[in-house]
Amino acid sequence: MPPPSFGADDVEMLRHETLYSGYSRLHRYTFRHRLHDGRWTRPFTREVYDRGAAAAVLLYDPFADAVVFVEQFRPGAHAAGRAPWQLEPVGGMIEPGEDPTEVVRREAIEEAGCEILDLLHLFDYLPSVASYQSPIHLYAGRVDAARAAGVHGRSDEDEETRVVVLRSDAAFAAMVERPIISAGALLSLQWLRLNRAELRRRWGVGVQAGE
Repeated sequence: MPPPSFGADDVEMLRHETLYSGYSRLHRYTFRHRLHDGRWTRPFTREVYDRGAAAAVLLYDPFADAVVFVEQFRPGAHAAGRAPWQLEPVGGMIEPGEDPTEVVRREAIEEAGCEILDLLHLFDYLPSVASYQSPIHLYAGRVDAARAAGVHGRSDEDEETRVVVLRSDAAFAAMVERPIISAGALLSLQWLRLNRAELRRRWGVGVQAGE
């Protein structure tokens, strides 16, 4: 894969304003950047959303070949005219000084009542590289799906999460049939679809040829 054409030294930030600071933050940046012919763009502005760094984990039982999701109300989906209750991996915001692995272990218990037995970092991503500056750290976590059930969440955070356990094939089908529209759910399920056999071997399950 070819390297990027330019780097951070090829961008000048001319101005930074915070337009709003509350549950989330909205910044306005004024930039200019280098062009391929050697010139520079004129100054231009863009608004960028800052939610704060977060961590999420796909809870997976390799022995049952099952995924543990949580279903909860999502204001963004509702405002977009989509189904307000969405299936997602568990996750939460990273507080100052906190490690992402601490977040996913805590949230797995708070949101799904599951203890993570093993943890694998998958990748970090931005929901939108054009307008979102806060990274999400994505993991896979080994759990016992038989212990996953019920309704959880924290009332002081206006959060209610219902545990949904799906066999992996049913989870893959849900991407189309439900449909699942959460970026974290789609990315983690696509990763699992590509890496399920290797993950099961890694976590001690013999896999039949062809799976």
